[in-house]
Amino acid sequence: MRVLLLGGGGREHALALGLADDPAVEMLIAAPGNPGIAAVAELRAVDPADPAAVAGLAVEVGADLVVVGPEAPLVAGVADAVRAKGIAVFGPSAEAARLEGSKTFAKQVMAAAGVPTARAYTCADGASVAAALDEFDPPYVVKNDGLAAGKGVVVTDDRGAAEAHARECGRVVIEEYLAGPEVSLFVVTDGEAAVPLLPAQDFKRVGDGDSGPNTGGMGAYAPLPWAPPGLVDEVMRDVVHPTLAEMRRRGTPFTGLLYVGLALTAAGPRVIEFNARFGDPETQVVLALLETPLGGLLNAAATGTLADHPPLRWRAGAAVTVVVAAGGYPATPRTGDVITGAEQPGVIHAGTVRRAVDGALLSAGGRVLCGTATGADLSAARDAAYQLVRDITLAGSHHRGDIAAAAIDGRIALPG
Repeated sequence: MRVLLLGGGGREHALALGLADDPAVEMLIAAPGNPGIAAVAELRAVDPADPAAVAGLAVEVGADLVVVGPEAPLVAGVADAVRAKGIAVFGPSAEAARLEGSKTFAKQVMAAAGVPTARAYTCADGASVAAALDEFDPPYVVKNDGLAAGKGVVVTDDRGAAEAHARECGRVVIEEYLAGPEVSLFVVTDGEAAVPLLPAQDFKRVGDGDSGPNTGGMGAYAPLPWAPPGLVDEVMRDVVHPTLAEMRRRGTPFTGLLYVGLALTAAGPRVIEFNARFGDPETQVVLALLETPLGGLLNAAATGTLADHPPLRWRAGAAVTVVVAAGGYPATPRTGDVITGAEQPGVIHAGTVRRAVDGALLSAGGRVLCGTATGADLSAARDAAYQLVRDITLAGSHHRGDIAAAAIDGRIALPG
């Protein structure tokens, strides 16, 4: 199987490692990739959000499967353009990707499907924003209605800050705050059959103790020792299958990766958001524990044969990833700094480039690297991940020091 992987971040590096380990994958091409991905794939300089260019590249390289990593290409219709060439794609159509591309659309689908979620209002002007905020007690939750690279949400007790974020975004969804620990559940689907992966938890705030502004994610771990028994079965029954059925009813079946972001509230699991692709950095830990060959799994979803795929196999133990971010992130990250220590096994590249003159590795984004490790238990995996981070040198960088600590210490309490 010849596979074309789209994207160049940490999620795509994790996907590339998984695909390269699959004996069925005879060739892996990545566009545009990154220096870490270059170690396991041929890189091509193609804009992953350009449908015509991607479809042309897929034909040129004789791809049997195209795996779309980021959300922007999906919303732009890249999967549709590739499918029009008769090539299998892991990723939803542009219409189905609206589950991530529009918070309002996702809420409409959830309402029609009877999916438990927060009460919400869509607002596009100051008067409607004020009226919506009046409906809720703080903390206020204000979400950019469109794509925002994981940084479009503000959760604040400050009404002025909530109103300012709404003005900045233009069109927003304002919803009630869901109290309870958060869970990310990835579900591989061909539109009918659906296979859940291991639940994970990520850390959105930039600072320890969940302080500071939201980011694209500062770390993650899996599995979740505190998750209630039967959680995955409940979410599949009450969220995933009703959502997939509603998408089929609309004539826009969802295929690929349905990311279900959950809050475990006193009233039970509630959906915070849907995404239409693997999450970053949760992918790094979930795939580190997946023993089933990744290429075959994604191909089964892309070709409508997921029901015939063997049950997934998982490695024992746990996985932790810690993001090393550039100075200034998430506001204005500094770039162009030399990185050392990134050659260690387990270091995932997220925002790096090679300097042409001497091949030095440089920072090129906000989230630069991830130290990802597995261990016999969560504590061992965490220790190994932080050792990787300590061995990385990047001037001005920062990272959270508390990834997975609360889970290890037994400090995560379920409401009710």
